[in-house]
Amino acid sequence: MSEKITPREENFSQWYIDIVLNAQLADYAPVKGCMVIRPRGYALWEAVQTELNRMFKETGHSNAYFPMLIPDSFLRKEAEHVEGFSPELAVVTHAGGEELEEPYVLRPTSETIIWSTYKKWIQSYRDLPLLINQWANVIRWEKRTRLFLRTTEFLWQEGHTAHETEAEAVEETLKMLNVYKTFVEDYLAIPLLTGPKSQSEKFAGAIDTYSIEALLQDKKALQAGTSHFLGQNFAKAFDVKYQTREKTLDYVWATSWGVSTRLIGALIMTHSDDKGLIVPPKVAPQEVVLIPIFKSSNKEAVLDYCADLEKELRGAFRVAVDADDKQSPGWRFAEWEMRGVPVRVEVGPRDMENKKAVLVRRDNGEKKVVDRNAIVSEIKELLDDIQKALFDRALKFREDNTTSVSSYDEFLPLFEGEKAPGFVEAMWCGDPECEAEIKADTKATIRCLPFDRQNRVAGTCFHCGREAGHVAVFAKSY
Repeated sequence: MSEKITPREENFSQWYIDIVLNAQLADYAPVKGCMVIRPRGYALWEAVQTELNRMFKETGHSNAYFPMLIPDSFLRKEAEHVEGFSPELAVVTHAGGEELEEPYVLRPTSETIIWSTYKKWIQSYRDLPLLINQWANVIRWEKRTRLFLRTTEFLWQEGHTAHETEAEAVEETLKMLNVYKTFVEDYLAIPLLTGPKSQSEKFAGAIDTYSIEALLQDKKALQAGTSHFLGQNFAKAFDVKYQTREKTLDYVWATSWGVSTRLIGALIMTHSDDKGLIVPPKVAPQEVVLIPIFKSSNKEAVLDYCADLEKELRGAFRVAVDADDKQSPGWRFAEWEMRGVPVRVEVGPRDMENKKAVLVRRDNGEKKVVDRNAIVSEIKELLDDIQKALFDRALKFREDNTTSVSSYDEFLPLFEGEKAPGFVEAMWCGDPECEAEIKADTKATIRCLPFDRQNRVAGTCFHCGREAGHVAVFAKSY
């Protein structure tokens, strides 16, 4: 309950962990840096899977599965790729009581093993495009971990596609970025910036990386998903050629893209409050919780009334019922607020007599007394309004915490101390050395070069004074 939650203003990091643990979303595992995803947390991930699976299949993709063990030599075929992941690799050197002739890496991502397989599957332009998605776990040996946001093992999906032309691969990269944006904004109610990463921040082995970037309540940024245009890098590394329509041989063009269980962390940090978790209705495991309020003298009558109501609600919503007579109504209210269920339905003896029910919104605590015969339509309207209100509130927070600067003198004070300033927009020259100097001074990174900001480019770089080529958004980040 709320007394178990450290207030956000007091300690945001502890507030986040308190919600994850007390809302029973996840727990710490015996292996350092790993987590156990509890049923309530996994139900959120299943909601993510269900909707994204539908969206992937609507865009022509199919699911497959590839091995977790990757020969060490595969990673070394793409030099930039192995260099980027080398510090995070977990390597198997012994198995079956013997030392292995070649070590195996536990997958940090699957480009290499997938492209070694695509070499067998792709012979001709008739085999293209190849549009594959994989739901899997990943191992990256992280130094500093936080439940859901960054763990040694995490769950994700990774798409890997092969195309005839550069233009088709670029189109795919941007299409999947837009799929992520649509899902995260429409279902998780998290407003996003989208655009390319700087070359210094791109995925190891990619030509271009595009990201979806969220701003959390502590004003830090979170990279919530990425889509990569890989060019022909992995096709050349694994010699994946196809016969063109002109009967010549050429390397295929590639993309990869992924989101992970860190989306659950993003949801928590975007919407929740000091009472606990708040879940957008579209992904809530339970949209409605029904709580009967009774004494021993009227318990049977109230429960009968609620049983009929439950049948009606279950036909329209995902419903939980809490008729626990060992806990007070107030305790039960607080417990379900902790769990983040969007709408609470309270029914007591007076409500039963008057053929009424009380609806309580989780997002703002507002109460509404409604007629029993109108309860389904009232809840539907309420859920739609909550979904929109959560997005609008998060968008206003982002807008209120976005600052534009034109000089380094304006920029530096924003990043002093431990607190984050939110998103900071500035015109930037595009030089990686300039970017590195800014990061060294402030620990701020370029989150992306937002598509919707680039029409504002005019003037000089806020840091070095050279001609600006981009509008960049900087932030402290997870």
